[in-house]
Amino acid sequence: MTVKVPPLKCQGIKTKLTEWIKDHSTYENNGTWIEPFMGSGVVGFNVAPRRAIFADVNPHIINFYNAIKSGKITAGSAKEFLEYEGALLQKHGESHYYSVRERFNKEFNPFDMLFLNRACFNGVMRFNKRGLYNVPFGHKPERFAKAYITKISNQIKYVSQATSRFDWTFTCSDFRKVISSASEDDFIYCDPPYLGRHVDYYNSWGEQEEQELYALLKDVPAKFILSTWHSNKYRTNFAIEKYAYHFTILTREHFYHVGASEKNRNSMLEAIVLNYNPLTPIDLQNEKQLTLLERKQREKYVLYSTPA
Repeated sequence: MTVKVPPLKCQGIKTKLTEWIKDHSTYENNGTWIEPFMGSGVVGFNVAPRRAIFADVNPHIINFYNAIKSGKITAGSAKEFLEYEGALLQKHGESHYYSVRERFNKEFNPFDMLFLNRACFNGVMRFNKRGLYNVPFGHKPERFAKAYITKISNQIKYVSQATSRFDWTFTCSDFRKVISSASEDDFIYCDPPYLGRHVDYYNSWGEQEEQELYALLKDVPAKFILSTWHSNKYRTNFAIEKYAYHFTILTREHFYHVGASEKNRNSMLEAIVLNYNPLTPIDLQNEKQLTLLERKQREKYVLYSTPA
């Protein structure tokens, strides 16, 4: 599977996990694909549902994709903008980056959002308590080479074509409202901020929000997949055992390259939590056997638990 990469990056992007998540989804096009935590949108963009609701509390992500949907941002206009701003970045270096950041924090122009997202430090998307973008410069003044701009333009082109073909809605909304609107025919994909890790994405995420999320998902009539982290060499996600024990839990090792500190660049055992069993008894047995073999290969795929 060739994964379509979205034009905006953020920490915890699921590009390398998209196929795994998609393979365990039971989504069919008779309902709505719902993402209460859109983030990068990479999973939904690759599922390519006929109807979708992409929601996020970060208004800048939603404004950016609505700008693509409305035609304000096109592959051509983005290319022209990045060529112009990229030339200024190459000439003036970090001073130009910070001038664009200051401009964005006054005007919230989605074009500036794209520039900052691709010129900032290590692909991090972060805002302070006042909702202002505060990621420092990535120290790459020659960032916007011709090939790189073309790559971003093609990513925008894919989203633009998809929004013209499909019924996709981008909305700034709280996860509680979005999940509560789901019906039996819908499918929910949740990629919330990771408890104890991504706390500065746009607003805080603590155990109260985690508990509320699992409580909503326990009663929702739709099927769902929730992405979270299981453990790394430093610690284990206690919320898995505390809140997800009665769901299906599958795990897989993944390595993150995004992060300001070295400790955040190590391997992570990722988990997906489901309110259904995606495997037949034969498939389940085969996967358990595969697990025993692959544990010798750094536990690339591990079946953690399944419901009774």
